[in-house]
Amino acid sequence: MAEYGKRPPRRHLIAEALAGLEALTTPAALLSARLRPRPELNRRPVMVLPGFGANDWSTQPLRTYLNLSGYTTEGWGLGQNTGGRGLVNSVSEISERWEFDRDQANPIDVEVPALCDQFFQHLQDRVQTLGSPISLIGWSLGGYIAREAAREFPDHIVQVITLGSPIKGGPKHTTIAPLFRLRGVNLDLIEETVAERDQHPIQVPITAISGSRDGIVSDYAARDTHSPHVRNVQVSASHIGLGLNRKVWALILKTLEAADRAFNAA
Repeated sequence: MAEYGKRPPRRHLIAEALAGLEALTTPAALLSARLRPRPELNRRPVMVLPGFGANDWSTQPLRTYLNLSGYTTEGWGLGQNTGGRGLVNSVSEISERWEFDRDQANPIDVEVPALCDQFFQHLQDRVQTLGSPISLIGWSLGGYIAREAAREFPDHIVQVITLGSPIKGGPKHTTIAPLFRLRGVNLDLIEETVAERDQHPIQVPITAISGSRDGIVSDYAARDTHSPHVRNVQVSASHIGLGLNRKVWALILKTLEAADRAFNAA
């Protein structure tokens, strides 16, 4: 395999630099959410996971919009999403659910699985406390983690919505792939691990949202071609703008409400 994969066009980085313009639509979106009639619906709780390098503050605008629309939301509660850096000292610390070559891997290659293991425990604790399955929304790497949680604990999850998440190949098909290579990360091994996980398809509904102007994660990587209950949707947005775009918020709200109706009718 090549060390680098299908990365986004460099011209899309211009869209990332202008992502703040997409946030200009958020005040109007918050106002419309406050004024919009709320349909009668048994809404399940929602947890929103941030992207790499971000924390729960980054998802606060989206969560505020959903709160005003009648949902009870929360952040992922694990602080900054560091991608698992520093969480593991030995590959033997990773749970057996991860089927990678433990003789070939080193701790830096399994940082994200270590973070997933940590999130899995947090998710189980929250679902038990809430007394209800929840919907997961994950931005970028947060979406990958949300997907793996749904793969492992389908009874805990109503649905998963991903925003520009590296579904295929891990960081290999992203703009920041060279940074991982400089750290000594084996991009091919991670891609193989991701592909191995996909041999056990996620059974809960998934909506994979990708941005046509995403300068961080390629459209190829953000599309789900393995899950049996997936809907791929491309929107006009940058990677950063996916969490700040009024039209994306409206799409997320409609998706949550549709899944709750179906879940409640089952």
